[in-house]
Amino acid sequence: MRPTAAQLLRACEEREPMQDAAPRTRIQTKNRSAILEAGLEVFAQQGYRGATLDQIAVAAGLSKPNLLYYFPSKEAIHAALLHALLDTWLAPLRALDDKGDPIAEILGYVRRKLALSRDYPRESRLFANEMLQGAPRIEDTLTGELKTLVDAKAKVIRGWAAAGRIAPLDPYHLIFSIWALTQHYADFDVQVRAVIGGGDPYPGAETYLELLFAKALAP
Repeated sequence: MRPTAAQLLRACEEREPMQDAAPRTRIQTKNRSAILEAGLEVFAQQGYRGATLDQIAVAAGLSKPNLLYYFPSKEAIHAALLHALLDTWLAPLRALDDKGDPIAEILGYVRRKLALSRDYPRESRLFANEMLQGAPRIEDTLTGELKTLVDAKAKVIRGWAAAGRIAPLDPYHLIFSIWALTQHYADFDVQVRAVIGGGDPYPGAETYLELLFAKALAP
């Protein structure tokens, strides 16, 4: 079961404990969650550079001095959100099982990534904005945890191709294609809905992407 947005923000709380490690009061927990939720909304709309502490404070329903009691800067809020959301972003690829049917496993990955775009569009735009700025706050994660995971799954996909179980596709570019074609629906949601004339694009997207990748993967 995918975590809800509230659960993601609670994960953020666990990753960013207060320095004195004292138990938080109910009000402290409520205010930190409000700040993180507001930060997610403002960063998704404005990007990191366009977002301000004043905007986040207003969205959270707090004064700026009150906000600064919990987080010393907008960078601290942004970093907390990025790191709390990382596990959710990597989970669909981690779930790719080397013992499963290759095509079914890759199509399952496509569906899971598309579901993330549908369920967490703000989070997707948060990451997209970070990438567009050169990933200054999570570059270590990209070259560390993310690369390690992608390398491991690329090895699995390469093995399937070598065994003739899927077409001989470059595993890295296959993964990049899945990212591009699924995250587009979150990052360019306004454009997608304008072009198709409104309505929910995800059922049609899932059908199309499954057909596209099934044909591409067929040995």
